[in-house]
Amino acid sequence: MKRKLFCELHPVCYEISLRKEFLLRNLKHLFSGQRFAYYQQPDHPLPCIVKSHVSPLIRRLHGVDLQLQYNKAHNLRLAAEKVNGIVIEPGETFSFWKLIGRATEEKGYKEALTISCKGLGSAPGGGLCQLANLIHWLVLNSPLEVTELHHHSDSLFPDERRRVPFGTGTSVFYNNVDYQFKNNSNQAVQLLVWVTEDDLCGELRSTTPFPYKYRIVEEGHCFRQEADGWFRCSKIYREAYDSQRNLVEKKLILDNHSRVLYDPALIPQDQILKEDEACT
Repeated sequence: MKRKLFCELHPVCYEISLRKEFLLRNLKHLFSGQRFAYYQQPDHPLPCIVKSHVSPLIRRLHGVDLQLQYNKAHNLRLAAEKVNGIVIEPGETFSFWKLIGRATEEKGYKEALTISCKGLGSAPGGGLCQLANLIHWLVLNSPLEVTELHHHSDSLFPDERRRVPFGTGTSVFYNNVDYQFKNNSNQAVQLLVWVTEDDLCGELRSTTPFPYKYRIVEEGHCFRQEADGWFRCSKIYREAYDSQRNLVEKKLILDNHSRVLYDPALIPQDQILKEDEACT
């Protein structure tokens, strides 16, 4: 029999282990020399929109209680207020959890969907990955440097109202699995995020336009059956264009090979790779 880890012995042991990890992360931040962004000015947006994006609040996910989606929307409203208007000065680092803090019932967060190594679950503050995903998508479309990113390693649900290439999201879990980026440009940038009745909305803004425009493209998307299951595959590139719309750089940012954890019968037939074909 496999020996249980200390954190698996009892809920109290799990909480002790979490608090130990919180302390280690805080010590790491303390001695890292990083300058973290804290200043918010939501009523004074910077003049130039670098990238904007909208994602639907409610998705009907196969096998997931819809109430968890409504609770997620509530949680996103609370968390968005902690980020909206944040200004990241040159040399500063944006930290998702530094701004939002631990999402608890005492702070008004509701039980919503969570994803962990144990699979799908629910917890107070669930669903905040969607906010991290939105921010990451905005940052991908800019010259800012992503300094901490944890990809979702599996394909958990069939596509439902997807607006960005699969695999361009990020996992977050307080406070050890963070999302961070650094402003290594020569000007301030700002994030605006807000929630409407139907959508989570966001903008990345700057003081002046950046020299390049960016485009995220997915190539070779397909599903294929391998010896140990079904996998979703694709390559994600970031293209940079100058003011004359000339392509100046094309960089591979992700090579997807994600295990499909839902019923393979839900995979669109026209996206399944045949034995004699290659992903194109």
